[in-house]
Amino acid sequence: MLKAVFLDISGVLTEDGVALPGAVAAVARLQAEGLTLRFVTNTSRKTTAAVCDELQALGFEAAPEQVFTAPAAIRNHLVSHRLRPYLLIHEALEPEFADLDRDDPNAVVLGDAERRLDYAHLNEAFQLLQRGAPLLAVGTNRYFRRAGALHLDAGPFVRALEYAAAVEATVLGKPSGDFFRAVLGDAGVAPGETLMVGDDVECDVAAARKVGLQACLVRSGKYRPGDEAKAPGARCTADLVELVEELLGG
Repeated sequence: MLKAVFLDISGVLTEDGVALPGAVAAVARLQAEGLTLRFVTNTSRKTTAAVCDELQALGFEAAPEQVFTAPAAIRNHLVSHRLRPYLLIHEALEPEFADLDRDDPNAVVLGDAERRLDYAHLNEAFQLLQRGAPLLAVGTNRYFRRAGALHLDAGPFVRALEYAAAVEATVLGKPSGDFFRAVLGDAGVAPGETLMVGDDVECDVAAARKVGLQACLVRSGKYRPGDEAKAPGARCTADLVELVEELLGG
């Protein structure tokens, strides 16, 4: 029996800051059915609070406690391990870490830092990694979709630093199994009674399947033809609206 639905945001609910057609009503139908919802995202250009505010402004009934972001997972890890981060992140994300001690950093946090992903910043991160600092990554997404085109995400830069410093990153967002398990624990549901909905076949769908969740790949957002072959056993629908119709009836 399905008890919970985890929803990726960009490409499933929104695109370029606008709600996708029918998405607000589809989420409302899931909520009216009594399903437990969580909004899960690897976005590293917005704070958790900003993500929630944007969803609410677009008409989604999203409570702050329902929003799970990879940067928030990293922040929790830094606090619990008493780490001082070198933040290679987008400037819009800095408020998420504003109260943490950043003097004499002993950990590297890497996200979609956009223009900060230059030689000088990457080399500074590399120097810290050589001295034993752990590499904490928002995710390993290869690309994201914006304004109708695909753009480099943080994943390629994570791999570059791993290769250069001969280290392995700790990934605290999707596709980390620990991320999915943390959301499951918060929602109080088991993997088999939970459906993950995403447009990223690797980080959303295949990763969720590995943890035992049901999964659905939507053919919106960053979906590319043929992606469904990479996630056997997962549903595939045109969008969230079609999925909700399949689940709840037209």
